[in-house]
Amino acid sequence: MSVQSPSHAKAGTISVRIDAIVDETPDIRAFRLVRSDGEPFDRFEPGAHVDVLIPDAPVRQYSLFGDPGDRTAYWFAVKKERASRGGSLALHERVQVGDEIRIGAPRNLFRLQPEAARHILIAAGIGITPLLSMAHHLLARDDTARQDFTLHYFVRSEPEGAFIPLLREAPFARHVQIHAGIGRERLDDALNVLLADVPASAQVYTCGPAGFMEAVVEAAARHLPADHVHLERFGVEQASGAHELATEGAASAFDVVLGSSGQRVNVPAGTTIVEALATVGIEIDTSCGEGICGTCIVDVVQGEPDHRDHCLSKAEKAGNQVICCCVSRARSAELVLDL
Repeated sequence: MSVQSPSHAKAGTISVRIDAIVDETPDIRAFRLVRSDGEPFDRFEPGAHVDVLIPDAPVRQYSLFGDPGDRTAYWFAVKKERASRGGSLALHERVQVGDEIRIGAPRNLFRLQPEAARHILIAAGIGITPLLSMAHHLLARDDTARQDFTLHYFVRSEPEGAFIPLLREAPFARHVQIHAGIGRERLDDALNVLLADVPASAQVYTCGPAGFMEAVVEAAARHLPADHVHLERFGVEQASGAHELATEGAASAFDVVLGSSGQRVNVPAGTTIVEALATVGIEIDTSCGEGICGTCIVDVVQGEPDHRDHCLSKAEKAGNQVICCCVSRARSAELVLDL
């Protein structure tokens, strides 16, 4: 079935053509995109993701895994999920080479820390994608001191791992360790071994299933400060207690004040900031609606947010200078936003 670009294209998106499709594993499919107008893409930051829009399917965010310096094409990969709500199934079963779809501009909430002398990348499953773009970037750096990195990739078996041939070849091979067949009962020991000798200045980045990332965070905390560990979630369901966090205290109303005009808008119980502002004609761009993608982040001028998102870092949440408006609320009676 051919997929055509939506006629009601979302503002800020661009039309792209599926230039190639590669089955990395039976369940993971990679897509090469080129711009429909033939122009080069903007350079993206390692770790960035894009919104992917196809008709009759929910908007989903996928990490770009290619070389950030290659402006001729973007690559993203999708795992076919049995419990898919339409996104991964549509991309696996409906999209073909030559189809046109739309994507959003790359956004990044999973950045490499430029001051780090050593980067430890730890992935499992489809979580390899943002870390692969980081590896591309680190290999391309002229400053050899900043190229000190290791990519650890945990897979059930090598045939079930994506990009294994690429990772086995130069220039990746000397930086990559593939850990196959390590079950949950052995994971903690394996993580402790690989993190045992990392310097205190190292930064750890992890992406993969929720339980895997939780294990990485726990193991890294034994060796590194908490703000040296960074993770990227695929969806709100991955966060421990996500449902409880989203609903606890949702009956509390508060006010949002627009910093530019002083206009006050009440956010009633069970209503999001995005929904409340829309009633007075203030539209905030959203995408995932789950506090994952960061599209709706707004600066906070005054007040204390009740952070319920899964995209801001611990430091950003502690600073209370930004808020994810699709899910977060207020601990104070009012929030003054930079709108």
